[in-house]
Amino acid sequence: MKKVLPILSLVVASFTAAQAQSEDAAIKETLQNYIDGGATGDTASLNRAFYPTANLRSLANGRVTSTPVKEFIGRTPKGGANWTGRIVSYSYLGTAGSAVLEMQLDAFKFVDFLSLMKIGNDWKIVSRVFTRADKNQPITSVGGGKAAVTQKKSAAKPKPKSDDGW
Repeated sequence: MKKVLPILSLVVASFTAAQAQSEDAAIKETLQNYIDGGATGDTASLNRAFYPTANLRSLANGRVTSTPVKEFIGRTPKGGANWTGRIVSYSYLGTAGSAVLEMQLDAFKFVDFLSLMKIGNDWKIVSRVFTRADKNQPITSVGGGKAAVTQKKSAAKPKPKSDDGW
């Protein structure tokens, strides 16, 4: 019994590490499909990256704009946007994730804040919030802090059949 527990722990840890590597690869593939699809004008790659009902949001003249992904993909320039993209960061847990991407063009850059969801076995971009910025303007990123949350003592609630967001 003393030998079984360490071996079982090692097997579980190996499986968890392999699963995390698989999730990392799947997320990076989705993000790369978006970067490459936009850079080259490959609408098939863009369609693989985005969920069909995704929306793209930005500010124009002080107002929030919303563009359906089908319209965005339909406006993809033939030959692409001629950008160089990079994944700045991404994070995920379960079926939800987020990513920050930077798309450098000749005179400016776009910074994309993406919401991701794992649907079936595939990660999809479900929302893109983006801004246009000066080419050399740095992205501000703050992380690692712990939110102060007041804990209430209450009876345990039954687990919902699906994630309702609450």
